[in-house]
Amino acid sequence: MTQRVLTTESGAPVADNQNSATAGVGGPLLLQDQHLLEKLARFNRERIPERVVHARGSGAHGYFEVTDDVTGFTKADFLSAVGKRTETFIRFSTVADSLGGADAVRDPRGFALKFYTEEGNYDLVGNNTPVFFIKDPIKFPDFIHSQKRDPFTGKQEPDNVWDFWAHSPESTHQITWLMGDRGIPASYRHMNGYGSHTYQWTNAEGDAFFVKYHFKTNQGIRCLSSEQAAEVVGSDANSHQTDLLQAIERGVNPSWTLYVQVMSAAEAADYRFNPFDLTKVWPHADHPLQRVGRLVLDRNPENVFAEVEQAAFSPNNFVPGIGPSPDKMLQGRLFAYADAHRYRLGVNHTLLPVNAPKATTAQNYGRDGIMATRNGSRHEKNYEPNSYAGPAQSDGAQSAPLAVQGWTGTHAAPAHVKDDDFFQAGELFRLMSEDEKQRLVANIAGGLSQVGRDDVIEKNLAHFHAADADYGKRVEEAVRALRED
Repeated sequence: MTQRVLTTESGAPVADNQNSATAGVGGPLLLQDQHLLEKLARFNRERIPERVVHARGSGAHGYFEVTDDVTGFTKADFLSAVGKRTETFIRFSTVADSLGGADAVRDPRGFALKFYTEEGNYDLVGNNTPVFFIKDPIKFPDFIHSQKRDPFTGKQEPDNVWDFWAHSPESTHQITWLMGDRGIPASYRHMNGYGSHTYQWTNAEGDAFFVKYHFKTNQGIRCLSSEQAAEVVGSDANSHQTDLLQAIERGVNPSWTLYVQVMSAAEAADYRFNPFDLTKVWPHADHPLQRVGRLVLDRNPENVFAEVEQAAFSPNNFVPGIGPSPDKMLQGRLFAYADAHRYRLGVNHTLLPVNAPKATTAQNYGRDGIMATRNGSRHEKNYEPNSYAGPAQSDGAQSAPLAVQGWTGTHAAPAHVKDDDFFQAGELFRLMSEDEKQRLVANIAGGLSQVGRDDVIEKNLAHFHAADADYGKRVEEAVRALRED
């Protein structure tokens, strides 16, 4: 069979569908990468009206309180003093299924948090896992297509799921998380949350640091086995929604303690693996957790559609003292999330109460569009600069500048001393108890054994062997046994 050539929407051939164009090997993405922008923009418009991903969700209002001094790392005002409280809204979600899907399924969980700060809204978009399946946003639409319902059968197909993973060895670490004991949280209250990406903090002196966020649940970790989850889904498909709603209603307010890992910019430049790779974690031995504060949820939404379904979180909503890193997945999401909201909710979605600033007001020259409610006074100008005392730019940068160099083009990740796709998956496997290993292997084999193509199975088995010899041997034996039955 002749191999067909992948093209853009206009029919032009695509030379690289695995790596986004960057400014140098490790630099930020380029707006001129037409294939990436077209792919992400097209992907964001594939579903009406629910979210393309994270469609099934629950939310709650609360507050964040600073408990420890972090002013040496960031000038963000909402983190400026111990005891300071900031109003928040959080949305938990599953990832792959539709709005009508069940809660207790094996799937990562979204952990999206909006801080209504005095310097504007700060959105932190994360998951309940510290890593992800891919490291480049150009692969994201393809990844989600492989996890969604098949166009022909109308259901999620193991052939599609494992075929994509077979061609994406960097997924091995996240697969080990997902198929392990924490793959099905017992509730939203009983799981951790992570910023997952690497972010940049900048202090008042202009010093830059890279950070990772860890929200540790104060309720303790609780998870479900596949058998327990099936029983829960059968009795209440909305189990996580029910649990969160009822807990807050009876005054049992869930809470999380926020910790950060901090890495200096100098260390990041010469770290042994790429510190901006979303498929990897920073070892705590290198960068221990430092406590920042606590998140408390104390109020349920009055209207789920208005406050949960219309909630829009955009990782490009930063405040002074917090900014992006060269994390390629984060860079892609800076565009994709806001673009998805403009499509799904309209260009004026930031005027909706759940998305509008609460501790300050938005002052800009955005006008008109669908569902416009901000008209301005008779003599108010809608351009800048002007001579009529309209809003003007502020002084000072929000975050420290990032140095970039090199030739533009599509680049794979920069080379580091220890930067393969498997070693952290192996480390995670070796941390597990014997019972945990057995359940992990059974969960993987249960899905992989259903794949119809032997070459896809063999490619996936090679990934587990590369992570750890015992890991690979166990999975291979379990798959063979199930296929022989």
